[in-house]
Amino acid sequence: MDYDDDEEAPSFWEQDDDVEDTDTLPQEPESPIESDHEPEEVDHQAVQTECLELFGSKDFIMEPGIFPNLQRYFQAGGGPEPVVQLLSDNYRAVAQTANLLAEWLIMAGVNITEVQKLVEEHMKKMIVRNFDPKKADSIFTEEGQTPTWLTEMIEYPEWRALFYQLAEVYPDCLMLNFTIKLISDAGFQDEIKSVSTVCQQIEVFSRVLKTSVASFLEKGEEYIKKHLPEFTNMVCHGEHTYLYTQALLSILAQDNRGGSQLKRLCQEINKCATQKGHDVTPITLALSGSAAYPRACAALSAMLSKNSLNPADVTVLFKMYNSNDPPPVDLIRTPQLIELLTEALFNPNCRVNPDHKPKYIFLLSYCASVHETYKKGARKSINRDELKQTSQAIEKVNSIICENKSSSDLICEVGTLYQCIRFPVVGMGVIRWVAYAVNDSSYFKHNTDHTPLHIALLDEVSTCHPMLHPKLLELLISLFESEFKELDVLVQLELKKVILDRMVHLLSRGFVIPVVSYVRQCWETKDTDISLIRHFVSEVLDVVAPPYTLEFVQRFLPLIENENITGSIRTEAEHNPITEFITHCHQTFDDL
Repeated sequence: MDYDDDEEAPSFWEQDDDVEDTDTLPQEPESPIESDHEPEEVDHQAVQTECLELFGSKDFIMEPGIFPNLQRYFQAGGGPEPVVQLLSDNYRAVAQTANLLAEWLIMAGVNITEVQKLVEEHMKKMIVRNFDPKKADSIFTEEGQTPTWLTEMIEYPEWRALFYQLAEVYPDCLMLNFTIKLISDAGFQDEIKSVSTVCQQIEVFSRVLKTSVASFLEKGEEYIKKHLPEFTNMVCHGEHTYLYTQALLSILAQDNRGGSQLKRLCQEINKCATQKGHDVTPITLALSGSAAYPRACAALSAMLSKNSLNPADVTVLFKMYNSNDPPPVDLIRTPQLIELLTEALFNPNCRVNPDHKPKYIFLLSYCASVHETYKKGARKSINRDELKQTSQAIEKVNSIICENKSSSDLICEVGTLYQCIRFPVVGMGVIRWVAYAVNDSSYFKHNTDHTPLHIALLDEVSTCHPMLHPKLLELLISLFESEFKELDVLVQLELKKVILDRMVHLLSRGFVIPVVSYVRQCWETKDTDISLIRHFVSEVLDVVAPPYTLEFVQRFLPLIENENITGSIRTEAEHNPITEFITHCHQTFDDL
């Protein structure tokens, strides 16, 4: 960063006075006919007047157009005295004063990086407050080409961020739209996913879409979880962006390489659009090939558009999929329909007509268990080996749920529940059932067991189904953060320890980092009783053993080393797990 007056100033304080672009300036039209009324003298006078008005504006000597206008003025016969007088009288030296103040701050001991950041932040605030899209658009009409200073600005992330901010506020500004395209052309498209302006330019949008999808495929679940919301918001910006993206991803999802991930991405986009209140059912069905099955398409369209099951439409689908030549399973294997069926069968408050319940169970089982084999676009076989077993498991658990038994009365059904939980769709349904049961305000008040059966069932789900771990942790966090005002304080602490024990079991099944990260967050925010953190640490030490990953140690070691947490449970015994863990970590990892 350079603040010397005798050197080139940064482009965001003052423009480069050496840039002369006379070719792009508006040229005075030549008069096709010479007349006797001296039109040239009139034109010269007008040019002089126009130039003098410009010279009389504040700090015009710092403007990039100073040299072209001086040239025009003198060619029109203007004298030097008014120019010198006007330019000197209106010289305010704003840029030079900023440089001088910056130099003083540096001389006073302020770090040069902090000074640069201070000036840049002030400049950003000034630009945002005074930005005029009409004046910005006039840059291109006056200069006729990309200004040099604009090309230089987009090389810096701070100024690119400013353009993103302005583009959100002024989406119709031509200058900002062009700048966003310049940024994309320069290779920074991964920064502009959340900018709505990008959705107005197909070339920029395609480039951003390609970069985002490639990143989702390469960087794993954590990256997807972090960036998926802004990606789906960008795609759902308008009907054209949604249709373009879904059509493209649907074609790519047919490839065996990464096809399942792309299909999941399509479903996430669909979910986001539905949550925003958009009816995207026609697009979803059209891309799934439902046009070849008009009856199934009509039944699905009616239910998905209203987000509600209809016995008549369910009957239509049941008859079609129970036939010898059913439609493709992908037609009904949509998250929205599966969600509706799961809610109907595993929510204890839902009452499905007994005459139609077998049809609901059949459709959910079909979605979850049937596998089709395709070759060159034609279906070769349908594997229904697990359909009957899955249907029986759903039916058994549904009958238990409908009886609405208490936790103690369910003891005799534990064997059946554990056997049925082995099926993934039942495991998902049990999570939903447990969520409804424990969210009842009277559940824990009337329950005398140390570990209620509904809570204990979650351990079996986490053991059988690693893919359901995120859902389980989400439920456990919701329970842990709930307020049980009807319970005594000590009873509340014991209950939360039981919930923490479920988290420790989840950790023991491989879901380590998310669990430890959540408890670490509870400790850092200081809104959790320290005894609960201590209980968690003690239980984790009982189930872990070397070797440890650096990621785990970085999150867990600060809890172990905190005196308030582990001070009261440390002993002088030879095999103290706390001391052994700390010693092992520091001996193994040098950068702690």
